[in-house]
Amino acid sequence: MIKENIKDALNKQINAELYSAYLYLSMSAYFSSINLKGFASWMRVQAREEFGHAMKFFDYLQERGGRVKLTAIQEPPSDWEFPLQLFEQVYEHEQKVTAMIDELVNIAQSEKDHATNNFLQWFVAEQVEEESSADEIVQRLKLIKDTKSGLFMLDQKLGQRPAK
Repeated sequence: MIKENIKDALNKQINAELYSAYLYLSMSAYFSSINLKGFASWMRVQAREEFGHAMKFFDYLQERGGRVKLTAIQEPPSDWEFPLQLFEQVYEHEQKVTAMIDELVNIAQSEKDHATNNFLQWFVAEQVEEESSADEIVQRLKLIKDTKSGLFMLDQKLGQRPAK
């Protein structure tokens, strides 16, 4: 049976992952509303990926005999000034998620819960990829600045992101 503090922390992470999916879906809707369909598609793929992360935690917690308790998901923002501001928020959000995963690892290690620690290592590696991906787009948007042709080209590229 999984320890209570680990169960509670995993339930909190499920909520955080669902919020991430909700946030990225809101960002997708925003990009659709300003006719950046490639950006919108990238965000939809990201939202599905975050929902998948939530389900990994959901399934793991149940597999370990813990009870999943779903709580209210915070309302995400729905408007941004410009794409760079939005992707800077994505990068900051992914850094926050990384810190949450790191804290879960710390809890698992302090409780000597080797199974949970092993489970979490996939997420540790995943967060390296998540932060890198968001930062790469931030850096490209900084290079593009207000160049409409650059934004158009990046929109085309982001629209090619395959679903995992």
